[in-house]
Amino acid sequence: MGVDRAASSTAATAEDRAGSWQDRPAGLPAAVPPPVVPLSFLVAASVGLIGCGAAWIWAARTAAVDPTADPVVAAVHLGVLATLSTGVLGALHQFTPVVTQRPLRSLALARVSLMSWLAAAWLLPLGVATEHEGVVEAGGGLAACAIAIIVTNLSKPLAVRGKGPPVTGLRFALAGFVATACFGLLYVADRRGNWFDLTGHVVTAHAMVGLFAWLGLTYVSVAEKLWPMFFLAHVPKRAYGRIAVWAVPIGVALLAPGMLTGARALGAVGAVVVAGGVGAHLASLLAHVRYRRRRADLHLLFVTTSALCLVVGAGLGISAVFVLPHQHHLGVALTAAGIAAWGGWLLETLVGHAHKVVPFIGWSAIRARGIVRSSSGRPLLFADLYDHTWAAITYGLVTTAVLMLCIGLATSLPIATAFGGGLFVATGFVVATNLSVAPIRMLVSSPRSG
Repeated sequence: MGVDRAASSTAATAEDRAGSWQDRPAGLPAAVPPPVVPLSFLVAASVGLIGCGAAWIWAARTAAVDPTADPVVAAVHLGVLATLSTGVLGALHQFTPVVTQRPLRSLALARVSLMSWLAAAWLLPLGVATEHEGVVEAGGGLAACAIAIIVTNLSKPLAVRGKGPPVTGLRFALAGFVATACFGLLYVADRRGNWFDLTGHVVTAHAMVGLFAWLGLTYVSVAEKLWPMFFLAHVPKRAYGRIAVWAVPIGVALLAPGMLTGARALGAVGAVVVAGGVGAHLASLLAHVRYRRRRADLHLLFVTTSALCLVVGAGLGISAVFVLPHQHHLGVALTAAGIAAWGGWLLETLVGHAHKVVPFIGWSAIRARGIVRSSSGRPLLFADLYDHTWAAITYGLVTTAVLMLCIGLATSLPIATAFGGGLFVATGFVVATNLSVAPIRMLVSSPRSG
């Protein structure tokens, strides 16, 4: 029996090693993955933002006439798949093992999921844009494979019990990811066969599941762990986080079927529950801001602007509900602008938190190479790994881009939409360059010894 236990322990240790970073510097959690895993996703998200911006420039005139046309759908999917989802997946591959203290199932699976996901995230919108249905179907198949691998890889650390609302929310978010993908596969099948009636309310239901039950819920869950650290805030025990991670998925589970079936009462109840969950999330943010011990900085500006986008999106969505029965085109335009504002909620926080998370990951990689001091000779800090002036410029670029896109879609003004797209392109270039130049320079110019 002792031999069996030893063999079992050895097998478990080997399995853990398969999903963790073996050459990590002292002090990092044992479950943390190598930096290349999350950083590969985050770099790809920057490239996705550049592609998304270029697509909005191309689709600007079409969006003014029909916000549901294929060029617009392609631009949206480059934003949701190649940018937001790719960045969130990078964060999940870093955050989940750290918060659960259990490694990924396999680093090999992480690499395979990255390649298959990126292929899907680009093939799907490019196939839609060029009307090559075979390309769309290939993207859909690769997306299904990538999601199956991602769920398999993340299910091991997320199976741990007793880690509170963040892990609970991430489990729901992973389920929302699968539900969003199933919706997407429905579209892929319908493009060639025309089996389903994919009307506007069905498309909007899909957007609600993706934005709130997958991407938004991931942010709501992760924020409950990141805000105390980034704000240096000790918030008295409150139920805001727990309410948010339960109310948002339950609300979407009621709202989406209500929208799909035309059951207005069910949809209304779902909308109220989602609003309650989002309200709890905002209340949690206010509590962390109130009790913060870190002075106001750029990260706070990103986070508060992100919250404002969420509120603006709600206002545009409510306006669309009242306008649609009387002025259909304006109602559709307001709906599109509202969805863009909710996308801005997630993009603002993704870019803002990247300026915290990427330097932390990069710092670990640099320390693993034996580099412990900055070019000035003092101990290496996270703040040494990017230029703070360019970070402020990035905030201005991405915020103006979201604003212009919302204005362009709401008013059917192509020049505003195209301008927003151009600013997205600039944001992608600036954030990728700013967060990579200093670490690369240190790795190239410094010796491996400490």
